[in-house]
Amino acid sequence: MVVDKMSEITTYEKTKDSGIEWIGSVPSHWRVHTLYQLVTQVKEKNSNLQEKNLLSLSYGKIKRKDIDSPDGLLPASFDGYNIIEDGDIVLRLTDLQNDHTSLRVGLATERGIITSAYTTLRPIDTSNSKYLYYLLHAFDLKKGFYGMGSGVRQGLNYAEVKELRVVLPSQDEQNAIVCFLDEQCGKIDSIIEETKRAIEEYKCWKASMILEAVTRGVKPDRKMKKCDLEWISEIPFTWKTDRLKALFAFGKGLPITKENLVDEGIPVVSYGQIHAKYNTGTSITESLFRYVPESYIESNPDSLVHKGDILVADTSEDIDGCGNSVYIDKEMPLFAGYHTIILKSINQDDNKYLAYLFKSHVWRSQIRTRVSGVKLFSISKKILNFTTVILPPKEEQEEITRFLDEKCKLIDTLIENKQALMIDLEAYKRSLIYESVTGKRKVV
Repeated sequence: MVVDKMSEITTYEKTKDSGIEWIGSVPSHWRVHTLYQLVTQVKEKNSNLQEKNLLSLSYGKIKRKDIDSPDGLLPASFDGYNIIEDGDIVLRLTDLQNDHTSLRVGLATERGIITSAYTTLRPIDTSNSKYLYYLLHAFDLKKGFYGMGSGVRQGLNYAEVKELRVVLPSQDEQNAIVCFLDEQCGKIDSIIEETKRAIEEYKCWKASMILEAVTRGVKPDRKMKKCDLEWISEIPFTWKTDRLKALFAFGKGLPITKENLVDEGIPVVSYGQIHAKYNTGTSITESLFRYVPESYIESNPDSLVHKGDILVADTSEDIDGCGNSVYIDKEMPLFAGYHTIILKSINQDDNKYLAYLFKSHVWRSQIRTRVSGVKLFSISKKILNFTTVILPPKEEQEEITRFLDEKCKLIDTLIENKQALMIDLEAYKRSLIYESVTGKRKVV
């Protein structure tokens, strides 16, 4: 693996203090410059729409966009956009106050136009382009732009950025560093993409296994019978069907907002946590909890949930999230929060089988075909009233949930291991870039 191959670092023998806080010491022969000595600002207006190759900066990559696409916030005229060239460096220096996760530096690889809200730099010596990009990218990874200027900044401009002090090795060293980083980062990116594909395959395997178990059971060679429900055509012979409203009474979560939350108190689970990636849907964990004052126990007892209940998010920003829920698998003081519908178990049944059923796309089709909205979909009690469920005998429900608990735990562990690998690879890549462009690693 590339990580093993690159574990040893060769360093320069003679170093000096660069005088730049985020860089520290550099090889003694490297030069310190101010950015304006190396670049000029690009301000080339796209008059009369002379250029139509629309570009955007997304996740640190400059990509093409369809200029005629109705999707997204595309202006009617692109006359005010900036014309940029291959080798230009684009900085997104807006929304610094709120967005602390975006990658803000991109390298153009073709001629095109990009919003003038971004700051575009053109290296005076174009042979420096890729090295300067990597250097500014390293500064961005260190979150350096957030510390520029004074006070809370919403954005920066070229007049401020041009004063940034940087280091520059010889041209031969720049070329060697760029070739090294292109090769190594390419290998790391390939492993990351392969890991992402593996994660998606695990997720598909898990979804397929859940679907098979909740609609056919885990016993082999089942005798099946026809089922006249809209979302499923046959079920095991001993299973029956029922309406959701026959099993649950519908309740409402607390009428609160984020302003009502406190640091300590009674746990509450709201729609944001139900939609969170770390919600399995079949158990509650502390990562799902927010807190409200203890006084809510007396003022809003109907919003308390109990073991066997299920919370459903009543809004979703996308169709895939319609039907997202969480199963209450333990008895404890716990509230349903804002934008939630409580499915209160009428017979105090276990209901974990149903929690798994609710994860299947076939069951959720009942909700997805009835929701309304464009950018925000509403899941109402009326819609849930229409839904039906399939029910194995109690003993078989327990058998199915035991099987799925065990298998899902195994798959989740595989996914977590892959996700941990991705985190390690991303960290290694960041370290590799920083060490190379600041002279901590000698590239030969």
